Amino acid sequence: MDATTQATWWVFASLILFLALLGYVGVHKMLAKALDSRAERIRNELDEARELREEAQGVLAELQRKRREAEEEAEQIVAAAKREAETIRKDAAEKSAEYVERRTTSAEQKIAQAESDAIGAVRNRAIEIATAAARQVIAETVGPEKQQQIIDESLRTIRTKLN
Repeated sequence: MDATTQATWWVFASLILFLALLGYVGVHKMLAKALDSRAERIRNELDEARELREEAQGVLAELQRKRREAEEEAEQIVAAAKREAETIRKDAAEKSAEYVERRTTSAEQKIAQAESDAIGAVRNRAIEIATAAARQVIAETVGPEKQQQIIDESLRTIRTKLN
């Protein structure tokens, strides 16, 4: 055996002894245990990640449901506001029409009263003028005692016809 073969033989024997020592000490069990624990940790992390994903999907679904409900509620609020605005508009239009009608009626009543007052004033002035003219005519044609009697009788007649 030459030196290289002998050295290779010792290296090979040392390797076999080293591997036997590692096997005796249980290094392969420790390595397997370490790999198994790492695989278990990775499996647990995957399970946790799956649970978190499912939980996130549940939260997302809940948020989407709440968003839809909020949108529906907003639509209902807008519709109610439109209905209320329409009601207010109609009420305002009705009140405006009633106000115009009341003002028109009031103006018509004031005009009628003014006409009545004007007619009364013209009538009174006509009576005064007629009375003054009658006095003058009577004064020129009849005596003083008879004048007062004719005037009183004429005033009674005029008053009864006016009433």
